[in-house]
Amino acid sequence: MKPSILITGCSSGIGYFCAKKLSEMDFKLYATARKEKDVKRLREEGLNAFKLDVTSSKDIKSAFDFIAEDDGKLDILFNNAGFGQPGALEDLSVEALREQFETNLFGNFALTKEMLGLLRNAKNPKIIQNSSVLGYISLKYRGAYNASKYALEGLSDTLRLELDPFGIKVCLIEPGPISSEFRKNAYEKFKANIKVEGSFYESDYVQSIKRFESNKKDPFALNEDAVFRVLLKIINSKNPKPRYRVTIPSSIFWFLKRVLSTKMLDRVLKNV
Repeated sequence: MKPSILITGCSSGIGYFCAKKLSEMDFKLYATARKEKDVKRLREEGLNAFKLDVTSSKDIKSAFDFIAEDDGKLDILFNNAGFGQPGALEDLSVEALREQFETNLFGNFALTKEMLGLLRNAKNPKIIQNSSVLGYISLKYRGAYNASKYALEGLSDTLRLELDPFGIKVCLIEPGPISSEFRKNAYEKFKANIKVEGSFYESDYVQSIKRFESNKKDPFALNEDAVFRVLLKIINSKNPKPRYRVTIPSSIFWFLKRVLSTKMLDRVLKNV
């Protein structure tokens, strides 16, 4: 019997792609999105979907109750929901930073904690975290996202140790550039929360905006299928690895982080 899987952030991008693929493979799937209009669309496409905003304690409790009544257990939780807030830290408000953490870390934690009651009833339970290459290396103008993913990595490492006696595996997927709606959504957050004019970083912002609006593709970017293939490997593994790096940049920077001094790595990262 195929495992039951809860995926957050299924309105677009990686979450949507993975939900569609797993549904086609007849997995017991719970696809979630934070907006009702997206839930409606997912249902119209044949997915077993319901509303789940990970920053809402009410939604999280409703998700637990729904699955408990439907199946009584959950085999796999794929924490995929998240977004990126670009901009220099100096230009970022505390409120914008807090919003980044509410979704990428605190919401993730709250949902994971709630679902442990269901995961403990499964035979081979797994918590899969969609992290990032920016969970172990830092880039300029990505400080809020860097910080949230660094924190997620630490949270996941601790969970892995604490949940090991109960047989619950905790895995991190660490993608580099993926062709999805992520950059578009991040650009919207940039426009909403960063004032370009008068910033000390204005010239860099202008260049970044030009690159985005030119729709120039990252030569190293892969599509969502690259993450899905890793997700499926974890799902089918009895003893998955703690970390899975996706894309060439993710593997290269993991290596450089291990072999270079901080100063030498900084020299590389300043030019990325």
